[in-house]
Amino acid sequence: MNDNISSTEYTFNPGQAVVGAQMMFVAFGALVLVPILTGLDPSVALFTAGVGTLIFQLCTRGQIPPVFLASSFAFIAPIIYGVKTWGIPATMCGLAAAGVVYIVLSFIIRAKGSGFLERYLPPVVVGPVIMVIGMILAPVAINMAIGKTGDGGAVLVPKGYAIALALIALITTVVVSIKGQGFLRVVPILSGLVVGYVAALIIGAVADVTLIDFSSVAKAPIFSMPSFVTPEWNWAAVLFIVPVAIAPAIEHFGDILAIRGVTGKDYMEKPGIQNTMLGDGLATTFAGLLGGPPNTTYSEVTGAVVLTKSFNPAIMTWAAIWAVVLSFIGSVGAIVGTIPTPVMGGILILLFGAITVIGLNSLLRVGDELMKPRNLIIVSMILVVGIGGMSVPLGGGASLGGIGLAGILGIILNLIIPDSE
Repeated sequence: MNDNISSTEYTFNPGQAVVGAQMMFVAFGALVLVPILTGLDPSVALFTAGVGTLIFQLCTRGQIPPVFLASSFAFIAPIIYGVKTWGIPATMCGLAAAGVVYIVLSFIIRAKGSGFLERYLPPVVVGPVIMVIGMILAPVAINMAIGKTGDGGAVLVPKGYAIALALIALITTVVVSIKGQGFLRVVPILSGLVVGYVAALIIGAVADVTLIDFSSVAKAPIFSMPSFVTPEWNWAAVLFIVPVAIAPAIEHFGDILAIRGVTGKDYMEKPGIQNTMLGDGLATTFAGLLGGPPNTTYSEVTGAVVLTKSFNPAIMTWAAIWAVVLSFIGSVGAIVGTIPTPVMGGILILLFGAITVIGLNSLLRVGDELMKPRNLIIVSMILVVGIGGMSVPLGGGASLGGIGLAGILGIILNLIIPDSE
C-alpha cells in the first residue's frame, strides 16, 4: 500500500487522482438521484458537492479522511413540495437558510459543548423524525417504480415495462449490497443504475419501445456551464424547510462518531464537532445559493475508504476536484437525465425504506423506556403529525407542516412533558 495513500496526514500529489476519482464515483449514484427527483440540475449538484467538500476540508483543516459531502436525501420531500409550490429560486432560499441552522448550531456547540444536542435532540425525537422522512417518501418511490412521475401524475413508462425495470434495478442493488465483493460492494446504487439502464436499452430494442430518449444527449455540448439558480427570498419556504434541518444535524453528529471508528482518531476533539458542523453548514448554504441540494456526509464513501485504506484526506480533495470537472461536461448531465424513471424508482424503494430503518434504529436506543407514557406520547405525535401531513398556517402565505412541524413538535414535547420517574 502506498504510504501516501494510507497515511491520515494531509499530503496532496497528482498520484492520488485515480483513487480520488474512484471515491467520487462511489458517491455518484446517490448524488445525482436527489436532483433528478427534485427537478434540480445534476450538474449543479456535482459542482456544489465538490466545492462543498473543499469548504468542509478548509473548516476542518483537512484532518478528517473519509468525508465527501453530497446531496442529502433528508430534504427530498421538502424540495419537491417547495419547487412545486414556490419554484426553484424560492426553495433555494429555504435550503440556504437550513445551512445557516447548522452554522448557528456550530457556534452554540463552540460555546456550550455538544451535550446540549442530546438534551434538545434525543433519540426519542430524532428517531421518529427520520422515520417520517422515509415514510412520506414511500409513495414517490412506488409511483416511479410503476412508471409515473413521483407525485403519481403523468405516466412516463408503460406499467409492464416499468415494473420489470424497477425490479431489475432493485434486485441488482440488493444483490450487490449483500453479495458484492471488494470495491463493487460499496457502489450498490451505481450498480443498480447501470444494470437498470442497460436493461432498458435491451428491452427497448427487443420490444421496439422507446424507454430511453437520447435526443438530449446528441444535442448536449461537450463543455457547458451548470444551470446555476439565484435564490429568491421567500419567508414561507424558509419556515417550511428550515425545521427539516433538525434530523440531518443530529445525523451529522452520529456520522462523525462513526468516522472516528474508521481511523481510531477522536475527531470530536480535533478538529471538533463545532468545526465539522460549521463545514457542513457552509457547504449547504453555498449549495443553496447556487441551486444545488443540501449536502451531507456519505457513508458509502466512508465504506470505500475502509476497503481501500485510503486514509489521506487529500484523496477527498481529488474526489471534489473530479466532481467539479464533471459538472462542466454537458453530456454527463444529459445522460443522467435519460435514466428511466422506473430504474430510479426501484432503487428508491430500498433507499427510502433504509431511511425509515435508520430512524427506527435510533429510536431503539431508548430501549425499554420507549413505552413510558412520556416517550410514547412524543413518538406517536411526531409520527402521526408528520406522516399525516398536518400543517399550521403562519400568515402571509407561510405554513409549517410535514417533517418540519413534526420535528419542532417533538422538541417542544420533549422539553415540556415531565419525566414520570
